[in-house]
Amino acid sequence: MTIQDFEGPLRGLRVIDLSAGITGAYATKLLADAGADVVKLEPPEGDPLRRWTASGQALAKDQDGALFQFLNTSKRGAVADLSTDAGRSLAVDLTARADVVFESWGPGGAAARGLDWETLHEASPHTTWVSISPWGGEGPWADRPSTEFTLQAATGSTAFRGLPALGPVAAGGRLGEWIPGVYAALGGMFGWLSARRTGAGHHVDVSMFEALCLSMTIYHDLNSQLFEGPLMQAIETPSIEPARDGWVGLCTITGQQWKDFCALIGRSEVGEDKRYLDARNRMEDLEFIHEIIHAYTREHTVAEICEVAQLLRIPANPLGDGRTLPEMEQFVARGTFVENPAGFLQPRPPYRLHGLHGGAAPVLRPAPRLGEHAEEVAAERSAARESASPRGGDAYPLAGLRVLDLTAFWAGPIATSVFGEMGADVIKVESIQRPDGMRFAGSVMNDTMWEYNPINHGCNSSKRGVTLRLDSDEGLALVKRLVEKADIVAENFSARVLENFGLGWKTIRELNPRAILLRMPSFGLDGPWRDNVGFAMNVEQVSGLAWMTGYPQMPLVVRGACDPVGGMHAVFAALLALEERERTGEGQLVEVPLVEPAINLAAEQVVEWSAYGAFLERETNRGPLAAPQGCYPCGDRAATGQGAAYVALACETDAQWQALREVLGDPAVLAPAALDQAAGRRQAHDEIDETIVRWTSERTAGAAEEALLAAGVPASVVINAHDLSPNPQLEHRGFFQQQEHPLAGSLRYPGQPQAYSGFPRGMRRRLPPMLGEHNEEVLRGELGLTGEEIEQLRDEQVIGDRPSFM
Repeated sequence: MTIQDFEGPLRGLRVIDLSAGITGAYATKLLADAGADVVKLEPPEGDPLRRWTASGQALAKDQDGALFQFLNTSKRGAVADLSTDAGRSLAVDLTARADVVFESWGPGGAAARGLDWETLHEASPHTTWVSISPWGGEGPWADRPSTEFTLQAATGSTAFRGLPALGPVAAGGRLGEWIPGVYAALGGMFGWLSARRTGAGHHVDVSMFEALCLSMTIYHDLNSQLFEGPLMQAIETPSIEPARDGWVGLCTITGQQWKDFCALIGRSEVGEDKRYLDARNRMEDLEFIHEIIHAYTREHTVAEICEVAQLLRIPANPLGDGRTLPEMEQFVARGTFVENPAGFLQPRPPYRLHGLHGGAAPVLRPAPRLGEHAEEVAAERSAARESASPRGGDAYPLAGLRVLDLTAFWAGPIATSVFGEMGADVIKVESIQRPDGMRFAGSVMNDTMWEYNPINHGCNSSKRGVTLRLDSDEGLALVKRLVEKADIVAENFSARVLENFGLGWKTIRELNPRAILLRMPSFGLDGPWRDNVGFAMNVEQVSGLAWMTGYPQMPLVVRGACDPVGGMHAVFAALLALEERERTGEGQLVEVPLVEPAINLAAEQVVEWSAYGAFLERETNRGPLAAPQGCYPCGDRAATGQGAAYVALACETDAQWQALREVLGDPAVLAPAALDQAAGRRQAHDEIDETIVRWTSERTAGAAEEALLAAGVPASVVINAHDLSPNPQLEHRGFFQQQEHPLAGSLRYPGQPQAYSGFPRGMRRRLPPMLGEHNEEVLRGELGLTGEEIEQLRDEQVIGDRPSFM
């Protein structure tokens, strides 16, 4: 069986991967795992990721690192020296035959190599070209030196995490390189689907910074428009707590869960204290809160705590890391980890298409050796390209589709908002008895507070909104009529909830055999954790993301990434199901457990442990790639008044290190030859940090950033996320879309991190719907109800526009 023999949903899709590093490789991995023919076209020296291991393994000359092999399974490999005419000619021929091309050369990089988008588009109008860069392809910051570490600081994510006494801390595991990968994959998919309709591909300009703004802050720019700042640097309570035999992950989203948790630890009176219903007050009394939590958790095992907590519907789970994840009962039962052809363990693709091979994982083919498929790839360059005629219709790839949105909170709604932005008609269903819970979590306290939540505003645009009571016969009957008209039905309840409403897969299929049911439970539809309560914090705790984030003595949750990242993987999986429906005419059940995209983003931990026996651990702000790297206190106070201001810097290359030495005045302490190499700098990190702090403490954070950037050292002020705007780069690229909300007023709404050459930058088609806003429009216009019938439903509280409990 060859690579092309895998009958995946994307069979026939031709992809050329010119990128290097993690982001592009993860994007094209998603496509290859789904059956696309991906050719990795490298320079003669190969992708530097071939020589990478996070644990610093000594690789043989002909040995590729395990992470490279994980990210490049099921791809083919060829070499093109773009400094030569022959190499450029090969690349031009191959990209002209491709449906989608990925590159990560940065602004102007493709043109400098003779592969600019304009020339390619003229020669091959159907091809979509995806460019990945830190800031985006244009704008005042386009060429600003950066690493994923400094990008995190620039979004405000870093300042939002940790304890003031210990300083801000970035998310670990190079998460800022992984997250943009799924956005790049979606950009390629949407560009290709649009080209299939019109014959015209897109240039898709993916900004890593914008991807992190969406995924590593909790719509903090929207928050800044509704609330006074600054945002508090904080940790959750309870969160990751010491147990008798390890760490246990907990969270209490609702006030009732906090009360139940206090009862669990034998401190019911604390739960009844109204002050502590507000997590900010728990943070202010953190010493006391930790004292009462740890008095209980240190006396019980992780298993004991999880068992009792889940019985009380309090989210709880063990903390995952590279050693323990493959052995956890849930992942063993679900076959979450599979063997790479090179012999180590890796996570399977983070979704299941139950109509395709029963949801089984695809057969993985070994990552290509450098140039392994050069002859066969070169032979294809002159073959005639078989292309179907454009299908015609709207250029937006999902125009004409109907999505029934039963989702709530964040992961589900952000997925369905993307469907809406790409042209689908999305109808969001809530009830006045149980509106989307996110409407109330951290909302402005007023008479219509359910219309003022930043996350609700951020992830529910481009939809129509109705209220229907699903636990009533009348409401359920109307929902079923909407199912009959839907192409996609999306939900992210706990696994048992949909069946309890009478809307399980069997029912959906009977109502509409073409419908795709997109389900997003926390841990999956089967396995021993199937019915466990779980939120994004639990997913971060168990997946390994939290293990690599925080201080050595205190792992921390990332605070937000798993919901939007899970949502984007759900969009990707739904697109695969739509492709299968194109061929079969039938819908299918699509399952995207939120924990599995997170496990893929944290895959390096399991890969390193399985391949090398190397156990990766967090080091506050240090990492295995850049040295020095850290957040350094400066001589001024933070603009928001919260303690010292910080500047983040990271030296990934020896040239950046030499530039840093010059900025610091080339002190003798930094002169030893051993420091000219990253390994030597890592060993002397403490001494280097002392020198940097002496320099930063004499300057404001802004002045330190300016001096470092001018020298070519990646750096950023560690901003409070409340102060993301104004930002000249985001403004230049049109990332925000100003819209007038009937109650909240004029607001900046964030866009997606992909700028499409064929679409306007602002793609939000509708404001987030107010509760029940489109009841009349949908019930009368779509379902044909009379005015009298609608009034009766309102009288019986089957529909409405105000929460029944307010």
